[in-house]
Amino acid sequence: MASHPYISGSGNITQMIGFLRKNFPATVTSETVKKYQLAPNNESYVINALQFIKVIDEEGKRTKAGHDVLVLPDGEFEAGFQRLVKEAYSDLFEHFSDEAWSLPKPKLVGYFRTADKTSEVIGGRQASVFQAFAALSGFEQAQSKPYNGTKTKPVSNSSKQVKSKPARSKEPAPQIEVSAPMATVASPKKDMALTVRIEINLPAEGSQETYDNIFRSIRANLLNE
Repeated sequence: MASHPYISGSGNITQMIGFLRKNFPATVTSETVKKYQLAPNNESYVINALQFIKVIDEEGKRTKAGHDVLVLPDGEFEAGFQRLVKEAYSDLFEHFSDEAWSLPKPKLVGYFRTADKTSEVIGGRQASVFQAFAALSGFEQAQSKPYNGTKTKPVSNSSKQVKSKPARSKEPAPQIEVSAPMATVASPKKDMALTVRIEINLPAEGSQETYDNIFRSIRANLLNE
């Protein structure tokens, strides 16, 4: 016989704890579970789970420790409920320490099957009951999201493409061609005429003074007076 509690629907235990937090009668039996319309034909499994964490005793009477925890407000209840669960599952916590709270279900199933020599189905139900207790203790189990057939890649700020405004094109700077007088170069065979053409690109953003200085330099250095 399994020493750890199990049930086909662990949500029934969670709901029962919720009802008892609102109204905890002196005695809780299968008839009490029936009144809340929980776990039809499986009421005894809910009672067994409550007895396992010692919220009620073997006769169904509420315990002082159980009552003191269940009347605690949210924010304090979780820590108190942790103590009840940790004491009840002392063998599990001796084996895994506080890591037991967040163990994946397959690992819990393996532990309970080994400890109680149960089938895979019963081991899965035992794991579900413990996870329900862990959730009430403030340890929510991570739920994996179903695969929708598409792969998504995380987008980082550095990989985002930033659209930049096209740069405004500047009007081409005016071009001036300056022709120097022809120079005659003596040659043993014949005279050869040489024309020197100088092309100057004036800066578009230049001032009138800049232009004047350029032409003044051309006149002084390249052109004959």
